[in-house]
Amino acid sequence: MMTKADVTTMIRAKMRESKITWAAIAEAAGLSEVFVTSACLGMNSLLPDVAGKVVDFLGLPAEAAIVLSEYPTKDFPRTVPTDPCIYRWYEITGVFGEAFKELVQEKFGDGIMSAIDFDMEVNRVAHEKGDRVQVVMSGKFLPYKSW
Repeated sequence: MMTKADVTTMIRAKMRESKITWAAIAEAAGLSEVFVTSACLGMNSLLPDVAGKVVDFLGLPAEAAIVLSEYPTKDFPRTVPTDPCIYRWYEITGVFGEAFKELVQEKFGDGIMSAIDFDMEVNRVAHEKGDRVQVVMSGKFLPYKSW
């Protein structure tokens, strides 16, 4: 039985051997680069027809499409990763997370930003002190509900 980790490994191997980019995979899927990358890494699911496009584009076994279309458990078993790029996200959350929560509440009321109805772009922006990583995130506001 093929797992999401198996499919991710196959995708990364195909990318390495064929010099395929995440942007090219996303274009083949017809979806955003960030979402497709996340799905290929096992943290989101693709609709079956989109998963089929990705599998066909990469030349993966048909079973990989089934796995790509399965809803992930989004299990976070690791401690804070030591990879500097990922660690910085944890650091940003630690430093600015409470401020983010306070500002969302002040501007929108009690609620959260959706991680499901969510868009994100990662861009390279020229800057006099060196190129910058620009991340633009947009998630639907979801008010808290009283049941």
